[in-house]
Amino acid sequence: MALFRFGRRDEPAADAAAPADAAAPAEQPGAGSSRPGFLDRLKAGLAKTARLLNTDVRDLLKREGRLVDEDFLEELRAVLVRTDMGPSAAEAIVVDVRERLRARVVDPDVVLDSIRGQLRSRLDSTAAPLTQAAAGPTVILVTGVNGSGKTTSIAKLARHFTSQGRTVVLGAGDTFRAAAVEQLAMWAGRVGAELVRGETGSDPASVAHRAVARAVEGGFDVCIVDTAGRLQTQSNLMQELGKIRRVIAKLVPEAPHETLLVIDATAGQNALSQARGFKEAAGCTGIVLAKLDGSARGGVIVPVTEQFGLPVKFVGVGESADDLEPFEPENFLAALLDGAFPAAG
Repeated sequence: MALFRFGRRDEPAADAAAPADAAAPAEQPGAGSSRPGFLDRLKAGLAKTARLLNTDVRDLLKREGRLVDEDFLEELRAVLVRTDMGPSAAEAIVVDVRERLRARVVDPDVVLDSIRGQLRSRLDSTAAPLTQAAAGPTVILVTGVNGSGKTTSIAKLARHFTSQGRTVVLGAGDTFRAAAVEQLAMWAGRVGAELVRGETGSDPASVAHRAVARAVEGGFDVCIVDTAGRLQTQSNLMQELGKIRRVIAKLVPEAPHETLLVIDATAGQNALSQARGFKEAAGCTGIVLAKLDGSARGGVIVPVTEQFGLPVKFVGVGESADDLEPFEPENFLAALLDGAFPAAG
């Protein structure tokens, strides 16, 4: 088992060099300093979904004098379903528009306001801040399928905390893939976190135990534990998550404080299957929506939160360490529906 130190405030230089391209960024932004640029990237990441809603809904009503009738409502339902928001939310919007606007000639903005209201009620009902420890390290377990953006999201989470001046230790628990460990080591160097790792193929629960022990002994603020990427249908690997949770709890009884599922925003309805399997096996408490770029259909947030009661805790919109922010429903809806953002508080 190896332990690497990267950029600790109270310790000397690293005892194991990161890859050459892992040099620390020139700037270390404080919490929230990247917010304006992030909002622009969020808007760009939701552009595909926004076009479906704005352009297509407006096109449905562009013919002068068109009534809100059953033909219109069926076309509206089809537009909504293409955003991946799911049949339940789509039907609720159609019902609301039918009840309030049927047999009327309406402006597209009136229909978009109905969409906004229905989506807001669903997203706000599950909104929840990140749970953190009252004392000692906050322990976060991160899960997800291969290719979901899990390792990169862990790095971004670490940067989220280090940019606030908090100390972070990472547990490289994806021991089945040497590349995953090396990638996390590179990111640890970039974001100023300490890394605990094991040999390729070693017991992931052992790595998790050592990482949390290091966080406790070293007085770290946050410990983020990676897990092997897996499919939600692989029962043996899913059972391993339970073992990891148990060994963590032996050191910090209330841990993990959060178990986050990383979902690829481009996965569409397959995200529902992922959420179902991981919530049952890993006790997931929230979602990191990764890869929210121009190819994603961001409406998938709605059925995931609605069916499983899992709040979206963070959204990622790019490849840099700063491209992750806590999820804010109002900004998300503004990017979807009008491209404008509410003033930052």
